Amino acid sequence: MPSRLPALLCPVCRAGLAPVPAGADGGTASLARALTCQAGHSFDAARQGYFNLLVGKGTAFEADTADMVAARTAFLDAGHYRPLADSVAAAAVPALRGPEPTVLDSGTGTGHYLRAVLDRVGTAVPIAAVGLDISKFALRRAARLNPEAVNLVSDVWQPFPVADAAVDVVTVVFAPRNAAEFSRVLKPSGRLVVVTPRRGHLGEIASQTGMLGIEPGKDERLADALAAHFELLSAQDLDLNLELSPADVANLALMGPAGHHTDRGELAARLARFPALTGVSCKFRISVFLPAGAADK
Repeated sequence: MPSRLPALLCPVCRAGLAPVPAGADGGTASLARALTCQAGHSFDAARQGYFNLLVGKGTAFEADTADMVAARTAFLDAGHYRPLADSVAAAAVPALRGPEPTVLDSGTGTGHYLRAVLDRVGTAVPIAAVGLDISKFALRRAARLNPEAVNLVSDVWQPFPVADAAVDVVTVVFAPRNAAEFSRVLKPSGRLVVVTPRRGHLGEIASQTGMLGIEPGKDERLADALAAHFELLSAQDLDLNLELSPADVANLALMGPAGHHTDRGELAARLARFPALTGVSCKFRISVFLPAGAADK
């Protein structure tokens, strides 16, 4: 059960959203059976515990499929990226020490990284947590993993269903970055934590499995995209050297953007020629940004 409800906005009229409490039987979600605004717009909880706040024409963004989500769950549950999750939590939690803190995980996926943040905060602090993602398949997993969070189907390229200056930390792990919305929802004292891959990430297997390589100048483009709203506070590089089975490699290939167009049969044929274990280099950068001008205050 969430210890505190975040300040949510109706995606239709931008009025505040309030929960309709679940019944004595627990309702359809751990938080509430619906979210409603004063104008009468209502969003029922899905049976799996998330809320769908997509309105109008929905989104042109390609959501992760059930197969992609299953691959990501299997890979992350095996613990391969646990050091990355711990590093994200370490970067986020110092900004969640104030009264009634709120964390927003944009592009939360299966909720793996948000779970690490919540575990690091612990139960002593009444934290509010929001997980946003476009994939209902991912949010089914996220709602089970993070029942204390409000998990919302929402397009990150549209206005977030979150009030202005309501969030202490925004985390973005391998997900699209809507700098203007991050800036709007963050408090002036807030932090933006962004994880990006570095050159050489998965270099041993990327070309053989159809994964995209890391383009030169990626860090510069990240800074440029955020420059109007944020200033870089710190950047930490994290390298992991993994020994992966062919099944692990398959999950890694299918869980990301390449999973939308990868031919499963062709991938299986290629992986049949892989050894029992393959050494794979993972190269990440964890960047922490302040809202523009915050460092001067």
